[in-house]
Amino acid sequence: MMSFKKLAPLVLLLTIVSIPGCFSGNKNGKDLVWSEEFNYEGVPDETKWNYDTVGNSYGWGNNELQFYTVKKKRNAWVDGEYLNITAIKEKLDDLNYSSARLTTKGKGDWLYGRMEIRAQIPGGRGIWPAIWMLPTDWEYGGWPESGEIDIMEHVGYEPDSIHTTVHTGAFNHSIGTQKGKATYVPDCEEAFYVYAIEWDKEKIDFFIDDDLVFTFNNTKGGSDEWPFDKRFHLILNVAVGGNWGGLHGVDDSIFPTTMKVDYVRIYQ
Repeated sequence: MMSFKKLAPLVLLLTIVSIPGCFSGNKNGKDLVWSEEFNYEGVPDETKWNYDTVGNSYGWGNNELQFYTVKKKRNAWVDGEYLNITAIKEKLDDLNYSSARLTTKGKGDWLYGRMEIRAQIPGGRGIWPAIWMLPTDWEYGGWPESGEIDIMEHVGYEPDSIHTTVHTGAFNHSIGTQKGKATYVPDCEEAFYVYAIEWDKEKIDFFIDDDLVFTFNNTKGGSDEWPFDKRFHLILNVAVGGNWGGLHGVDDSIFPTTMKVDYVRIYQ
């Protein structure tokens, strides 16, 4: 008879394998094609992530107040378990806050699939974290003609809400026609959630954990309404202030404040 001591590791292995929801290389019939598990320490993996700073001089078109830095561990650091994107109150280049904006452009670009990000987001008046996608090639023109997919946005003055939105030439906030939804998530600033989309040629479904919270359907109205037939890349950032995030000002007592990202997984 096999002793319990010899049997225990096998039992443990079988238990781990059988846990529902355990990470595997496929999901909902799709294969894992790109992932970042943040199981190392240091600056974000440069084979997967870029630092976007091009809008620092003009507030990113939204009158944002932060200066996005490059390879500064105080703003973007992997601690062996999570990616930490931290907004700090400090003066840099005539701006009073610093943060980081990471993109996968040229290193992770996808047309269709399931994009899944598990994260805990920061709160406080004036903070504006986002997990979103922009077109890689801008084939239909500049914003908003080539589209934008906001997997998750949060503004700190609405501490119980997560926003999921799309922007196109026909549907965008600048003309009051954007398509999206605010979902009540009362503990979104304290708990980790999986923010995901499932995107194909007919629609984009938005999920928070396993709950479908919003669907944007292909209206068949051409690229002005559906520019989502081109490849997009992922963006992770924590903004400060701005036309939306700073609508009610900025509470300087909240800094430093951090978005923690557990993983990014792309299935196709």
